[in-house]
Amino acid sequence: MKYLILFTFVTSMCLGQSLEKMPVDLETDFALSSLPPHLREKATVYLLDPAKGYYVARQGTNGFTAMVIRTEWEWEEYTDDCLTALSYDAEGSKTIIPVYLEVAAMRASGKYSPAELRQAIIKKVKDGTLKAPARPGISYMLAPIMRSHPGTKEVETMIMPHYMFYAPNLTNADIGGKYDGTSQPFILESDPGFGKDHAILNYIIVKAGEAEIEKILKENANLLDRLAQFRPSLKVNAGLAHHH
Repeated sequence: MKYLILFTFVTSMCLGQSLEKMPVDLETDFALSSLPPHLREKATVYLLDPAKGYYVARQGTNGFTAMVIRTEWEWEEYTDDCLTALSYDAEGSKTIIPVYLEVAAMRASGKYSPAELRQAIIKKVKDGTLKAPARPGISYMLAPIMRSHPGTKEVETMIMPHYMFYAPNLTNADIGGKYDGTSQPFILESDPGFGKDHAILNYIIVKAGEAEIEKILKENANLLDRLAQFRPSLKVNAGLAHHH
């Protein structure tokens, strides 16, 4: 019996934390906050069942899809501390959303370690199972807050509403981009395991302006309160909007 307990404990440590289910209304509102207001009513919404993966909670009609990402597979870790709302247009819904659906289902299955999951996604991209967007398009990330990796292993709460434009295989050198905390466009590069010729998840990032950010925070004050009640780490503190 003690060996079974030990095996269960070690397996749990290897596969990582289980995900806490968000309240349906909160997850829905958080997901939709990533979109401009005029696109929310008719957008498709995916919600997460931690035991199975994502499911369509509301089928939309305008081609846009919104969801809350809980697994950042590139970091080879399973944590319950990442919560990022994002949305895609019709092209991204067809080509990029499937990546998140695959990741969530694989994590929920309990069959993959974080490293195995990452390698599986890289393989699916390289063999063409997962494809790059076929045309230019946009992912909106206009939610008032996100809790994510700021380019490092740490997870931080950030206020950074922004726009992401599909840029497969492009680099900062191609656009003269550099992230310096300003509104200057820069490339968010996908996992280096893809290699230069399969970087299908690269984006040109353009931050929202300061006035737009202030408006987003004001309009989402109630949502921010609800998020803080759900998870204290999501509480907005003074000066945070100007920290990133």
